[in-house]
Amino acid sequence: MNQEITAPQTPLRQFAVPLSATRRGARLARLLATEQLRSWGLPFDPARLIVAELATNAAMHGRVPGRSFRLGLIVTAPATLRIEVTDARGEQLPSRARGIAGAEPTGSGHGLVLVEALADRWGVRTAPVPCKTVWAELDLGTRG
Repeated sequence: MNQEITAPQTPLRQFAVPLSATRRGARLARLLATEQLRSWGLPFDPARLIVAELATNAAMHGRVPGRSFRLGLIVTAPATLRIEVTDARGEQLPSRARGIAGAEPTGSGHGLVLVEALADRWGVRTAPVPCKTVWAELDLGTRG
């Protein structure tokens, strides 16, 4: 995981949508991401799996009553897909320790282990207060 210091590159394509911080919202995030990637002519695996994990985490661990989470898909040059999920719980940051057996009993952490395995890079960015954004990037040029 990386603490991001710089902003992402200028997008070539961009999609963003707010969704309810519920299981239904997390499922809709995966479906919308799949359709958006399909419309751009991009492969939707493993991106839809990463979206599913990050959106589920936002709905389960980043939920604040009355607040939504935001899904963002950004394509930048040269051929990078950036997935961003922003929730309203900036004080609750994900950590790699959740994926280690016996660490931190709240939450299984398997989603972040999956994100780490599938993404070329991932990390977290705090701001705007009180939010955080968990992001993952896929280098599309290296995928078949």
